Amino acid sequence: MLRVGFDLDGVVADFRTAFLDAAAKVLGREAIQRPSSPMPDFDAVSAADAKRVWKVITETPNWWVGLAPYEPAQIARLYQLARRYRWEVSFLTSRIPTAGDSVQVQSQAWLEAYGFYMPAVVTVPGSRGEIANALRLDLVIDDQFLNCLEVVGASQSKAILILQMGDDTLEQQATERGIGVVHRLEEVLEVLIQLQDFLPQKRGVVMRLADWFSRKEPESHILPMNPRAGRPIPPHSD
Repeated sequence: MLRVGFDLDGVVADFRTAFLDAAAKVLGREAIQRPSSPMPDFDAVSAADAKRVWKVITETPNWWVGLAPYEPAQIARLYQLARRYRWEVSFLTSRIPTAGDSVQVQSQAWLEAYGFYMPAVVTVPGSRGEIANALRLDLVIDDQFLNCLEVVGASQSKAILILQMGDDTLEQQATERGIGVVHRLEEVLEVLIQLQDFLPQKRGVVMRLADWFSRKEPESHILPMNPRAGRPIPPHSD
């Protein structure tokens, strides 16, 4: 059974665009543009201005639910693959709380809206390496190079850096440290499928994956693809 951790923002959810839209409303579009470019620039927002934007964001009820996905079809596909191969998928996030529901509930509702049912969302206030160790993750996918370094430096987990915007220098730095680099969620899923096929050949090498070889349950024991569409599970009675 493969255990995988996915960062949310920058991997499946487009935080960058949502933040820039909020900044344009709070600061004016000229404040998020560099003189040399008409396009909005995340790095053009000063620290002081960012605090003003974050104040508005945190006061907006359920702001995280409004983010757009990068590849909505791939979120649903990830769920389907996880069900087929019995992967354990966790979504990791250090999102700042806003008005409305908790970060965890907002993130769960967002993932379900795009076809990943009953998601395990873990809010991570500290090191990604520590959480990778605690959850015994085999692979972590993140859009931050430093997070990937923490994962490979503080745990036995492997890391994949997803770069939605190309950066040749950062890509080289990552690959030199044994961190995989992709540019789309779809590529990550292809890597996971290859890993699913490859790891059984390495039995005895990675002891954490011994349960990969457990007996597969009959199809009659499998829940509906959307468990919420099925009949409710009756309460346990002694």
